[in-house]
Amino acid sequence: MAAYGTIMYVNFIFIAIFLGYSIGSAPIIGYHYGAGNHGELKNLLRMSLSMVGVCGVGLMLLAEVLAAPLANIFVGYDSALAAMTCHGFRLYAISFLINGFNIFGSAFFTALSNGIVSATISFLRTLVFQVAVVLTLPIVLGIDGIWLAVAVAEALTLVITVWFLVNRKKQYHYA
Repeated sequence: MAAYGTIMYVNFIFIAIFLGYSIGSAPIIGYHYGAGNHGELKNLLRMSLSMVGVCGVGLMLLAEVLAAPLANIFVGYDSALAAMTCHGFRLYAISFLINGFNIFGSAFFTALSNGIVSATISFLRTLVFQVAVVLTLPIVLGIDGIWLAVAVAEALTLVITVWFLVNRKKQYHYA
């Protein structure tokens, strides 16, 4: 529990970058959508997805490098717990490659005034897929299944996010 709590604290700091960008870019996306600037909307989507991808790689690499020092800050009082936390965070770090796309995808549809799609992405990401994977993956992978559960849930959500982006592009003219 202590290891998972530590990873969740650090996770929130890392994903704050995606949350901040997504919330901050939403008014710009909404403005260009409302103004009918379809070329600019397409450009914003392309640049945002690129930026999220680059940040995801950077955050994953940063998490890999900082796993041991961060684990020691929170649970350094117990070397076995620190080692488990470090190992878990290195596996968990894979989720940073993916979760930014889902966070941005949800905010993107909010900016386009499609709360149903936005809520669907968020609900699947934070509840449905995470619960399903946390309950099943540890059976197959043991404790590593707990650390990888969020990455798998994010990957499942990414399939849905991409599906929405592809299937709604003509409706919102960002293709």
